[in-house]
Amino acid sequence: MNGQLFHFHTITEYHRAAGLPKPAHPLISLVHMDELNKPLAEGAFSLIYDFYSISMKRVKNAKFKYGQQASDFDEGVLFFMSPGQVFGVEIEKGSVMHRPEGWMILIHPDFLWNTPLAKNIKQYEFFNYSVYEALYLSDKEETMLTTIAQNIEQEYHANIDRFSQSVIIAQLELLLTYSERFYQRQFITRKIASHEILIKLENLLSNYFSSGALAQKGLPSVTYIAENLNISPGYLSGLLKSLTGQNTQQHLHNKLIELAKEKLSTTNLSVSEIAYELGFEHLQSFSKLFKTKTALSPLEFRHSFN
Repeated sequence: MNGQLFHFHTITEYHRAAGLPKPAHPLISLVHMDELNKPLAEGAFSLIYDFYSISMKRVKNAKFKYGQQASDFDEGVLFFMSPGQVFGVEIEKGSVMHRPEGWMILIHPDFLWNTPLAKNIKQYEFFNYSVYEALYLSDKEETMLTTIAQNIEQEYHANIDRFSQSVIIAQLELLLTYSERFYQRQFITRKIASHEILIKLENLLSNYFSSGALAQKGLPSVTYIAENLNISPGYLSGLLKSLTGQNTQQHLHNKLIELAKEKLSTTNLSVSEIAYELGFEHLQSFSKLFKTKTALSPLEFRHSFN
């Protein structure tokens, strides 16, 4: 995507570029979307923040494009960005863009310093989802999260004392926990889309395994799989966890073990030959994984059929 690139190192820089007053707190800010006085650019542009952002946006009658994916923001849409993530957007030609509604919480990593959330925030995979994998909120969910956002704003506008950071951190953790719950709901309610991804995944792995690529290249990486499915690695992992209880790596290992079982029970290949065909450089690595998954060594499994 061509166009201008904006890199904001501080929340104050973003406020200035968006035509907003100086933030009340330098490390955390709630931006009201209807108060944005000017667009950053016309047409396509990209953003990089050196801080976290949590955005709840609604824009009537506008179609946005992120990479090759088109999205509309008629509903309340929540999406997350971590520091350093590139966010490219363009408004599709012919779209009539109304003033956006909603809010955006900007959180500098320094605000989280010396709190459990500084480490725990990295465990929320949705900060690494692509924007087109955003969370679509019901009216009730939107109201719930907006109330939490308003509580955060009220707290940093009040007289700052030794409790302020703890109160805001607690509200942020609550917002993130609800978001995780709502994502699990979305994986379930959007079953058709979710199962289409699973079918594509199974076809991709089946073709990869039958092509001989395992012996030549080893097990495909999570990034390789996600790119071929046109989704982010984090979203793929979250979807699989919701539907199968396993992350992508675990799912891959289980597929590999099923193939190993098939070869052990239906061919005369040695265990070493099977390990090589499955992409293992060392027999010990294959035997260890097989025993971890089945509680049997490859030879013990083979002998159980005789």
